[in-house]
Amino acid sequence: MLSNNHRLLTTVAISCVVSVAAPLQAWASPATRNQPATLEQVQQELDGLYHSAEVATDAYNAAKQKADQQSRSVTALQRQMARSKSRLQQLTAQAGAAARAQYSGAGLPPEIQLILGSDPQGTLDNAAQTNQIQLGVVQLISSVDAEKKSLQTKSAQAARRLRELRAVQQKKSEAKRTIEDRIAKAHAIEEHLAAEQLKSLQKREAESAAKAQAQWASSGILKKLGSATSAAGKKAVAFATAQIGKPYVWGAAGPNSFDCSGLTSQAWAAAGHPIPRTSQEQWRQLPHVNMDQMRPGDLVIYFTDASHVGMYIGGGEIVHAPRPGRTVTTAPVASMQILGVVRPGR
Repeated sequence: MLSNNHRLLTTVAISCVVSVAAPLQAWASPATRNQPATLEQVQQELDGLYHSAEVATDAYNAAKQKADQQSRSVTALQRQMARSKSRLQQLTAQAGAAARAQYSGAGLPPEIQLILGSDPQGTLDNAAQTNQIQLGVVQLISSVDAEKKSLQTKSAQAARRLRELRAVQQKKSEAKRTIEDRIAKAHAIEEHLAAEQLKSLQKREAESAAKAQAQWASSGILKKLGSATSAAGKKAVAFATAQIGKPYVWGAAGPNSFDCSGLTSQAWAAAGHPIPRTSQEQWRQLPHVNMDQMRPGDLVIYFTDASHVGMYIGGGEIVHAPRPGRTVTTAPVASMQILGVVRPGR
């Protein structure tokens, strides 16, 4: 997922040749095309674009996971249907052979002998032979009917799963278009900014993160947090920090690139404790812990929509995959709006 380290406080002063109120001649916001945009407007535009891409990325990941599950389910049902069709053909052939044998009086075919036991002739050397044959035919016909119903049920299930799969794939495609559109617009804005303006944005970002972290630390919470964690937590942290420097790619879960929840889910999978793929499901399904009980390996979930996640590594820092154009890196815990903390693995 995408980091919100790019969220910039508009009240922070910038030591740059372009002031906050000064117009940016290189780019004009779509909302203000009749006049050049200010740096503040650029910030707001980038905020909106990256955050909507962030939310769409979570939707894409969820839809992809669901589509993969549905695809496997459809494949399994199709295999079951193939087996049922083969079984139905065999039973139908056996029932036909039994009926023909009964009609011609030719005796018991092998199929009926299997139904009646290892020594059918010994048990059918009396007047009950005809009844036993009829019973065998009835049993075969019953098996045929049962297999037909089973095949019909599986066919209906497969058809339903296919419809569900198409719907999920449609959602995935829509999310993909949203992501690509928002990222393309954000990149276009950044590419048209002058070097001084980009430096200004980066400086604001750093100052904003430092200010938020200082305010968070002023509560004394860092004194309560230690470095002790579980063996699995150590493994997860080791995996996540080993990915530092690899690029952010939306929808990616390694080994060469990651999005935010791709990084955390793979880290905990490497630690032997698989967790949900998306940050929203990580927040929904994993046990919540108080912030002052946070330990390395815990996941910090960000923003009210749980659209971003990082892993606490100790010392007041997280490791996370920020956003397109950036790489897996460390950042202050409070550099983004904290929703809460969850703990995989226990």
